[in-house]
Amino acid sequence: MRALVVERLAADYAGCVVKDIPTPEPGPGEVRIRVRAAAVNFPDLMQTRGEHQHKPPVPFTPGMELAGEVDAVGPGVSAFAPGDAVAGGGRGGMAEYAALPASGLRRKPDTLTFSQAAGYAVAYLTAYVAFERCARLQAGEWVLVHGAAGGVGLAAVDLAQIMGARVIAASASDAKLAVIADEYAPDATVNVTGGFRERVKALTGGKGADVIYDPVGGDVFDESLRCISFGGRILSIGFTSGRLPVLPVNIALIKGFSVIGVRAGEYGRQFPDKGRENHEAIWKLAEEGKVRPRVDAEYPLADWRAAFDSLADRKVIGKTIVRPDL
Repeated sequence: MRALVVERLAADYAGCVVKDIPTPEPGPGEVRIRVRAAAVNFPDLMQTRGEHQHKPPVPFTPGMELAGEVDAVGPGVSAFAPGDAVAGGGRGGMAEYAALPASGLRRKPDTLTFSQAAGYAVAYLTAYVAFERCARLQAGEWVLVHGAAGGVGLAAVDLAQIMGARVIAASASDAKLAVIADEYAPDATVNVTGGFRERVKALTGGKGADVIYDPVGGDVFDESLRCISFGGRILSIGFTSGRLPVLPVNIALIKGFSVIGVRAGEYGRQFPDKGRENHEAIWKLAEEGKVRPRVDAEYPLADWRAAFDSLADRKVIGKTIVRPDL
């Protein structure tokens, strides 16, 4: 089968190549999937350089999220049969076939395409854990979503609206904000270039945002401290800006707000029962057709570099997908 293989860790994807490798056989508890779509996530890019906290041994095939059709089942698997459409993952999605534990897969909802399903779970699970478990978001509260055009940001815009919040979508691109306004209709959009504190304060009647969803960090986090409401919650999702911010605790003391770190996967590992509930909740939303995961572009496996670059260059609104079946 054809697969994208990281043969060595190097900058500029120098250690990556598309090549023929043996088609995997499903082991006990595993299924083999004919991959129809694999989402590109920032950890995939970082792992090619060895810069992510999870460092799989080389050689390996990236792709932590995928969707496709069950091709074969291993011993002990009864939940799936050949031909079933599934989504999930964990590893190896950027290949024509992948063998994965059946326990990490879900039946693909009919409401989602393969590409939508491939890029669904990580982004929406992160937003769900952030809002439901960490922030205890209430209907009517003001939510400021930074990086709103990215995969996790756009999922947060979508989910916060479903939960009844008033949403301010923030980005540094007017063009991206125009697309978000047209397709998702948040209560307001804010271009963060040149500052956003005063605009957010004005939109919220002077009090500031009740919840701030921040996958950016850096200067965005610093200014967010100036427009969070008293008793508000800042959700730290990641640091795509490249700079880890530092919190002056005197500001937290004066304004009485909380900063909460969000790692959806770790939350599920620490609280397995709640973790299962989280997964059930987001897939139920998909099955009911309530969510609107956005696929920005699809690339064939041979064009994986262009797919990776689209994410690295911040060109994406929603998710970038690699299609091994093209």
